[in-house]
Amino acid sequence: MSALAWALVAAPSLVPFAMTAWNLATWSRGPADAPVPAARVSVLVPARNAERHVEDAVRAIAASAPWAHEIVVCDDGSTDATAEILARLARELPLLRVVRAAPLPPGWVGKPHACATLARVATGDLFVYVDVDVRVAPGGIARLVALCADADVATAVPEQRTGSFFEGLVLPLLGLTYTAWLPLGLVRRSRDPRFVAACGQLLAVRREALERIGGFEAVRSEIVDDVAFCRRAKELGERVVFADGLRMASCRMYESRAELWRGFAKNLYEGIGATRLALALVVALYLGCFVGPYVALPVALGLGEGATAVALAAGVGVGANVLLRALLAARLRQPWWSVALHPLGVLALVGLAWTSYRWHARGAQEWSGRRYAPRAARLEEVQS
Repeated sequence: MSALAWALVAAPSLVPFAMTAWNLATWSRGPADAPVPAARVSVLVPARNAERHVEDAVRAIAASAPWAHEIVVCDDGSTDATAEILARLARELPLLRVVRAAPLPPGWVGKPHACATLARVATGDLFVYVDVDVRVAPGGIARLVALCADADVATAVPEQRTGSFFEGLVLPLLGLTYTAWLPLGLVRRSRDPRFVAACGQLLAVRREALERIGGFEAVRSEIVDDVAFCRRAKELGERVVFADGLRMASCRMYESRAELWRGFAKNLYEGIGATRLALALVVALYLGCFVGPYVALPVALGLGEGATAVALAAGVGVGANVLLRALLAARLRQPWWSVALHPLGVLALVGLAWTSYRWHARGAQEWSGRRYAPRAARLEEVQS
């Protein structure tokens, strides 16, 4: 019973804990004293219905990188006050240019289309894409660009800020997906495209590398475009770096429970490969590693022979989960109370995964006023 309890209850939690501890000890943050880049840097911002964010985003970029070659914002068919705000900012900030995206072509997803529009008009040697809900820190863009000294593509995860209870419960699990399952150093050191992680909130790419990759046209049908872009880059032999961007920028990705639910449901199923087998495996993995030990502890109390072994294994599993989440909370500035509610957050994530599958099956993925067909249908639409 003792060996079986350790294999089924403790070991599944120890593996992601050990991986996370290793990754957090070795994960690059970029140089703190990054110099002004020699390359001409174009900072590019896709924006759609972003009246709440666009002014703060642009001003933060201008303050962080007054040396930039240009700041270009793509107004992607906004129907709110985004265009008016950008017009006023353009009169004030000499670096700022504003372009408007054409209507979305068949088979395209909105963000890749806006990024492709920006790439066509940018005149720099190195492109830095910044999401409109990101607030760049002083020196943050130089820090990201410095990672391109020995790479063609660099992405970084900003500090993920939360406000509501549900954000604090679920969003910290985003960091877990980066750290628990993949030795992050292999993103940089290995040429194998299976070793990939990415965050499109901050992404730098050399102009010539973007051309070799085929631009964002190469991932035009991808909702999870950042991972698809970096995977394609690695397939073509480009060097990719994935960094901790906590000191580069911050982002409040969602501002309500409903917005978070829609955002995760839009991305999650396609992010794991858009197959039912992958969904089943991921759900089983998360329940086994992150919920199983918490369930096993009270179950052990009702056992006769072998109760001590099961309780000990469950205690080790729970301890590994708590330490894992505590490490992430300390490193990534996550809310400490979410550590105690870790299994509840994982159950919410499982619910999101199921919702994501159902939305994908019905072709009901919606974001920013647009509705997307399933990935296979989008690819077919492009090919036809």
